[in-house]
Amino acid sequence: MNRPFSPNRVFATSIRRWITISKDVLLNEGIRAREVRLIDQNGEQLGIKSKNEALEIAARVNLDVVLVAPNAKPPVARIMDYGKFKFEQQKKDKEARKNQKIINLKEVRLSPTIEEHDFNTKLRNARKFLEKGDKVKASIRFRGRAITHKEIGQRVLERFAEACKDVSTVETKPKMDGRSMFLMLAPTNEK
Repeated sequence: MNRPFSPNRVFATSIRRWITISKDVLLNEGIRAREVRLIDQNGEQLGIKSKNEALEIAARVNLDVVLVAPNAKPPVARIMDYGKFKFEQQKKDKEARKNQKIINLKEVRLSPTIEEHDFNTKLRNARKFLEKGDKVKASIRFRGRAITHKEIGQRVLERFAEACKDVSTVETKPKMDGRSMFLMLAPTNEK
């Protein structure tokens, strides 16, 4: 039932901060447990408290109650500024992403009857990819009756790996996958 707003009416609501959060983190009223083992903002244990007591304690210091160990008996909750905690976590994640190296997979397609010039062109491209730090998948597609002579394709791939051995290591030896044979090369980490 909607009542008209009256300036004389006093609103008795506690100030709670609502933050949109991911599904795996429960905080404030989202906590379903009746009792929690409570840890205050300084890391000291306050003991087992009811959910309402925990919310009142957090409201006094204008912080959130965050469930940190939901599977414990009773669940463990911590009083903290969740917005600040989330910001710090995002900062750490961004820093970790900045320091990681992304390795891409490049594919070089050969044929069992490849000519010398074409082979050298594909080899030059693969070496360039490997020197940049990318992995290379060298593959041969057998067409028609060529599938009966798999050893020719295997020799081409082994020759390819031998020509790249100063900048790469063989991660996967030549093997068949349907009508294709492939070989994986990973860059050597000498930088």
